[in-house]
Amino acid sequence: MIYRLRVILDNDTEDDIFRDIELDKNCNLEDFHNTITQSFGFEGNEMASFYLTDQEWNQGEEISLFDLGELDQSNRLMTDVLVDGVIDKTNTRLIYVYDFLNLWTFLIELVEIVGMTSGVNYPNLIYSNGQIPTKAPEKNFKSENIFEDEESEDEVDNYDDYEDFYN
Repeated sequence: MIYRLRVILDNDTEDDIFRDIELDKNCNLEDFHNTITQSFGFEGNEMASFYLTDQEWNQGEEISLFDLGELDQSNRLMTDVLVDGVIDKTNTRLIYVYDFLNLWTFLIELVEIVGMTSGVNYPNLIYSNGQIPTKAPEKNFKSENIFEDEESEDEVDNYDDYEDFYN
């Protein structure tokens, strides 16, 4: 079976920048990563991760390109995870982040599942729309004010060490 996926650059502009890609369902995520980087014109030499997500695009488990070696955390690697292990008819979305310094973020959605076409080599870029900008779109991260209804940030900076702060 072949998965037709739309890979959309997550940006706040009017221009839709996306690629439609066909992959064999038994392709691993590292091959998918390489296909994405090539189809958008990246060199492919930066760190990258896929993230499981729900239908509202809430970021879930990370599947990384390399073992990050973090203690007390077992992360799955792209080489060990097949596309059909993370995408199916009920789980149709993934988030892909390329280059953690610039945070190129892509939203991936399953369009359809079809049979193989003889004579076609997979992965297959079937449609390209828009050009990738020279600079990654800026992200507006939301954060909670941890000092709300407590001491101001300036007051906290006046403490000499953590023991004073907690006392």
